[in-house]
Amino acid sequence: MFHCVFFFYISSIVMLAMLGSIGMTMIILACALPTYNLWWPMFVLLFYVLCPLPTRIAKRGADAGDSFRAAHAMFATIGIVMSSFALPIVLARAEVIQWGACLLTLAGNVVAYATILACFFGFDYSDSGMW
Repeated sequence: MFHCVFFFYISSIVMLAMLGSIGMTMIILACALPTYNLWWPMFVLLFYVLCPLPTRIAKRGADAGDSFRAAHAMFATIGIVMSSFALPIVLARAEVIQWGACLLTLAGNVVAYATILACFFGFDYSDSGMW
C-alpha cells in the first residue's frame, strides 16, 4: 500500500516537473530564437510568481465561512492570470515582439498555468474543502 502511494507521488512530481520545463522552454524559445531575439516575453514569469499569492494569503487568514475574502482572492488571481495572457498580445499589437513569439508565449502560459493548477489542487492537504 505504501509503495503504491509513494510511486503515485513520485510520478506526479516528475510529471509536474516535466510540464513546467516544457512551459518554460516555450517561453525561452519565444525570446531566444534568432527570428524573434527579444526578451520582452520573459516578463510573464513575474505573473507566475504572483499568481498563487492572493489565494495562499486568503487561505492562511480565512475563517471557515469567510466568502468575502475568498471572492477577492479569486478576483485578484484571475486578474493576474489574464494579465499574463494579455501582456504578449499587447506587445505583439504594439509591434514590440512578433506574433510567433506571442503565440509561443501564450502556449507556454497554458502549460505553465496547467502545471500550477495541478500542483495547487493536487497537493493540497486541507480537510475543509477549498477554504
